[in-house]
Amino acid sequence: MSRIRTERLVNLVICLLATRRFLTAAQIAATVPGYEHDPDDPKDHEAFQRKFERDKAELRDLGVPLETGTASVFDAEPGYRIAPRAYALPEISLAPDEAAAVGIAARLWQHAGLAAAASSGLAKLRASGIDLDTQATLGVEPVVTVDPAFAPLTAAARDRRAVTFEYRRPEGDAPDRRRLQPWGVVCWRGRWYVVGHDLAREAARCFRLSRIVGPVKATGPAGAYEPPPGVDLISHVATWSGPVERTGRATVLVRPGRAAGLRRWAAECVPTPEGDRLVLPYSDAEGVAAGIVGYGADARVLEPPEVRDAVIQLLKEAVARHEAADPAVMT
Repeated sequence: MSRIRTERLVNLVICLLATRRFLTAAQIAATVPGYEHDPDDPKDHEAFQRKFERDKAELRDLGVPLETGTASVFDAEPGYRIAPRAYALPEISLAPDEAAAVGIAARLWQHAGLAAAASSGLAKLRASGIDLDTQATLGVEPVVTVDPAFAPLTAAARDRRAVTFEYRRPEGDAPDRRRLQPWGVVCWRGRWYVVGHDLAREAARCFRLSRIVGPVKATGPAGAYEPPPGVDLISHVATWSGPVERTGRATVLVRPGRAAGLRRWAAECVPTPEGDRLVLPYSDAEGVAAGIVGYGADARVLEPPEVRDAVIQLLKEAVARHEAADPAVMT
């Protein structure tokens, strides 16, 4: 959904929530930014009607309780409104593990440079009486960190600005310079990708953020392009990535009754005096390490060395981040 349409839908919801009476389409067009048109021009008025019908359908698909009715029996044209009681959220109640998950998500957005949005969301939950511990379950944090390119790429996609960056391909030694009109950033199978139009190749391309070398630089004016209507970023990444072949096997020793997620993942589970020995199929050493490290001391990699080294590296990075944030914690 484009930014312009998103703003129009938000304005429409605000307008329909603020009124106690049903508003006709003509009244909405005169009130809500984005619906300006000449009602005496048949083509212009028809375009408004199509736009308004699409927006109504979009709101209903999003679960917004859009009501239709008339202000009085003398009104010939139906109107629209949103009842605040039907639209308001129910009472929020989070279990301790759910509250911890929200805290982890907030730390993700803090790392991504979206601190204001994260703080606003946490403030609203706390105002509802939810006790959130954003420092809980620190062992999972390596799973939800983001790459340095995340913030500049999401900003460029939001502002519709082209970017340049150096990109290192697995089969190449030296990075290539890429010029991209980013459409958006998505997470796919534990990795962050940017999808957009490659200006040099004149085609849609996907780039893994962890392979971007150095800074991402925005170029040109804002609003210089528009993504294709209805573009599905995840489908682009899935097609580009291809099917995952999990040819690797990682042997992990877990404590009895712990690490339920790894047990569901495992192809084999053999009880031993030291603990349960799991065999995890994987395609990427860093990916499987990210899944293991969140279980902390409950899981220990026995082999292969590439997965064990990846887990150790993730733990070292977690320690380094917390030392940098608060040196007193580690003393």
